[in-house]
Amino acid sequence: MAMNSYLKKKRLIFVCISTVIFTGIIAAKYAKLAAQKSAPPKEILPTVERGSIIDRNGKALAVSTNFYHFGVTPSVLDDIPRFVKLVSPLLGMSAEELSEKIIAAQNSKFVYLQKKMSQTTYEGLKQLCSKAGFSAAVRFDKIPGRTYPENDLASQVIGYMGDEGIGLAGIEYSEQSLLAPEYNPDAPTVTRGKNIYLTLDANLQFKLEKIARDAVANTQAASLMLVAAEAKTGEILSYISLPSSNLNEYTRSTAEERKDRPATESYEPGSVFKIFSIASFIDSGGISQDDSFLCDGVYERRTNSGERIRITCLDHHGWLTARGALKFSCNDALAQMSEHIESEQFLARIRGFGFGSRTGVELPGETAGAVHSTNDRLWSARSKPTMAIGQELTVSALQIVEAATTFANGGKPVQLTFINKITDAEGREEYVHVPVYKNQIIKKSTADYILSCMETVAESGTGHRASLGDVSIGVKTGTAQMADLVNGGYSETDFISNCIAIFPVENPEIILYIVIEKAKGETYAGRIVAPVIADAASTIIDHLGMSRGNAESVAHSGKIQIHADKPLSIGKTIPNFTGLAKRQLIPLLNDPNVKILIHGDGYVTRQTPAAGSPVIKDMEIELYLE
Repeated sequence: MAMNSYLKKKRLIFVCISTVIFTGIIAAKYAKLAAQKSAPPKEILPTVERGSIIDRNGKALAVSTNFYHFGVTPSVLDDIPRFVKLVSPLLGMSAEELSEKIIAAQNSKFVYLQKKMSQTTYEGLKQLCSKAGFSAAVRFDKIPGRTYPENDLASQVIGYMGDEGIGLAGIEYSEQSLLAPEYNPDAPTVTRGKNIYLTLDANLQFKLEKIARDAVANTQAASLMLVAAEAKTGEILSYISLPSSNLNEYTRSTAEERKDRPATESYEPGSVFKIFSIASFIDSGGISQDDSFLCDGVYERRTNSGERIRITCLDHHGWLTARGALKFSCNDALAQMSEHIESEQFLARIRGFGFGSRTGVELPGETAGAVHSTNDRLWSARSKPTMAIGQELTVSALQIVEAATTFANGGKPVQLTFINKITDAEGREEYVHVPVYKNQIIKKSTADYILSCMETVAESGTGHRASLGDVSIGVKTGTAQMADLVNGGYSETDFISNCIAIFPVENPEIILYIVIEKAKGETYAGRIVAPVIADAASTIIDHLGMSRGNAESVAHSGKIQIHADKPLSIGKTIPNFTGLAKRQLIPLLNDPNVKILIHGDGYVTRQTPAAGSPVIKDMEIELYLE
């Protein structure tokens, strides 16, 4: 008994001493921590909500959304097989692929498994990981993103925003500072960018893109450009560059799909340029409307220095005035006309139309084209007559369209633009486009004469396939060999086929320009581009409700029936709310399965999550109105 009591006493003393020591250590550490300065609270930096890009009628073309990067800490993931089995279906990855990715990162502190996942995938994955007990091992990084509801529609104009929140192309790039202003430490927690309303009409763009794609298929062309602008305001209604890219899959697109041809590509336009040459000849007084020139099929001349100039024509046209020269697109007559104007004066006239200079539209990378001067090494006695027929100089599609506005505005070109207006986040207008007319470069009488000549070309000349019948239209076609970038000189197989149109002639409203590159088989613009001009012009006229000569008069009773709005409901997927009025959204506030958050007043311009996303119980749907 004595021995047992002794042992119990000794054990008790040991326990007490150990407890005192342990308590002392804890107390010392606590005291040390208490003496340290507490870390300052983490500063909450202001965030920037990027503004939207919208068409002229309020259709959203680029809207902000949230994406999520999803990753794991391998050392914390205690059951990889179970995790992989549950998560791989939501990530769209095979179990083997996901497992290999995690195992390969065993020595890493963290590894991303998928980047830029959608709001819907994020919500489903987060809920799954929480229920399965993986919350401690996974991480979701919320990043600002961009969604493009119309996919590849007008993709080169809209452009693309990269993962860093910076615009990489198009309006997203050129208007970066407006769409997403710099951080301002004195600003509220959220700084909202401006909303940019483009001059584009998305519905018209859709219709014309279909026509353009059909034209590419029919001609087996490598590419196509189309620009349609309001003749009096310079506002661009449609802008097409094919092939194009799906903006929601921009990183997987090719260089050809991303190329903005109408702004960045320069080329020899061929006979389309003759309208600007003849306008220069007549306006300078070098020739008159009644002067005639004999076409015998070839223009030949030898200079005093012995240089021989020879320019062939497609036919023997006989005696032609300027009108006839445009009607038959006569090279011989144009070359003869060029003899009646000094080289420097001709170059000044060409530059007055804007050739050799950028138009200044709101797109990056615009080319200035190339117009030689008499001091250039490549200038020769052949240069002036060759330039008169649209060779030995390069232009852009935008330059051709802006120069053509000169004829529609009595001799004054109007500045082209892609921006209709700019508003703040609440929809208040901060900028509204007003037409900017440039200096008078030709007399009104000259502009009117060129228009009438273009109408003749459409009625009975090389552009007769562009004639509309019930709406007056003036056109000029052109076909030019493309430069051979490999062997030098001109290609024997590759051609630029283009056509410019202005309509109606008596009161011009629209400038339409189409370029087809590297068509296979038939290449003459009068045969392959003029019919596309007719189709596109007719579509524009009907879409804009322009008057037609054979339009029927329809009697109306005067009674208008107004149908009640169909009640909104949310099923298994989120509907497209774009364009709906605020009053139409009110019934949704009582839906027990979702939470509707409405920002602003007016009509819905964007939404998060995107239309078509699966509905998850208790999810939040944010609607932004302007």
